[in-house]
Amino acid sequence: MDEKPYAEAPPPPDHTAKPALSFELERTSDRARAGRIETPHGSIHTPAFMPVGTHGALKAMTPAQVADTRAEVVLANTYHLALRPGEGLVEKLGGLHTFMQWSGPILTDSGGFQVFSLPGVEITDKSARFKNEVTGKTMDLTPERSIEIQNRLGADIIMAFDECTPYPATRDMAGQGVRRTLQWMERCLRAHARPERQALFGIVQGSTFPELREACAASLVAMDCPGYAIGGVSVGEGHELLCEVTDHAAPLLPENKPRYLMGVGLPEDLIACIGYGIDLFDCVIPTRYARSATVFTSRGRIRLTNRRFRRDAFPVDASCDCYTCTGGFTRAYIHHLFAANEVLSAVLCSIHNVRFYQRLVAGARSAILTNDYAAFARDFMAHYRNEPAEAESHTLS
Repeated sequence: MDEKPYAEAPPPPDHTAKPALSFELERTSDRARAGRIETPHGSIHTPAFMPVGTHGALKAMTPAQVADTRAEVVLANTYHLALRPGEGLVEKLGGLHTFMQWSGPILTDSGGFQVFSLPGVEITDKSARFKNEVTGKTMDLTPERSIEIQNRLGADIIMAFDECTPYPATRDMAGQGVRRTLQWMERCLRAHARPERQALFGIVQGSTFPELREACAASLVAMDCPGYAIGGVSVGEGHELLCEVTDHAAPLLPENKPRYLMGVGLPEDLIACIGYGIDLFDCVIPTRYARSATVFTSRGRIRLTNRRFRRDAFPVDASCDCYTCTGGFTRAYIHHLFAANEVLSAVLCSIHNVRFYQRLVAGARSAILTNDYAAFARDFMAHYRNEPAEAESHTLS
């Protein structure tokens, strides 16, 4: 991440060109929404889950394997890519799509969440000051710098540099975060040099305080962003508060723009928040859990290192159509791979988990299109809350 001194934002670029992103709301089912986002690198059918490739790659998966799960869009991390290999090299090598060999849409976050999570970070109205974890050098990340990095990476959707308020937070802390988020959003808009190729989303902050969420959303909507995110959730507040915040914040955003809930999550979170009108989700959970042998099934999560799977001849999930589940790989085999510390264990579980999430949002979309989302959500949760019973495994005698 090249260090640059703070400077006044440059004059605003021409925003009269054709926008980089369009959104069509196809159908609603109560508050749940099915739509289509058009980007320079293809369509995103919503609701959609974005697998996370922090360093420009999903862990333990090739781009072809990710595409086979029918994921349409992936997320990459601005902060980490700026540290290594640097946005300049990515740009010289053709941009992020070419660099990571992903032809579909890409979203990059602003780097703010990662920077604010660093020990000793100093946040002022000017910037976030921190130590570069690679070089140890003191650095500043400003809204202008975050947008410059994202412009050079070349993702289809880029995120404003905001202050992600931790949980729990006092009202004064959350209010300061909203004030700073809105000031920084104005600076991001002025710095954004590629509005005709990259859609810049604003981020609603305000922690768990409804009036702050309302004020932040109203100011952002007045800026007429091509899309909006709800941030500052999935930071330790738990499922109930997550639902309360999302339930309140989602209707504050325009119906004709995509809505993105950042960093969420678990299947039960997706099911609830799709019902509140959220279109886009991202989280590291599918691949992170996969590397520790935790896989998602239609009946709940299971951990394949559990001894009871040592002789289990069933696939991970008999209802799943992924490569892992249809390729003849048994729970017993994957149990063995983890015991033997074989890399293939993470590969097979990652493929399955990412496909599980794609099947989940595809099922939600189909239910919305037939105006039956409430029944779909009830049915999913009625089955998902129970782990697979012993009778559902096929243990060799």
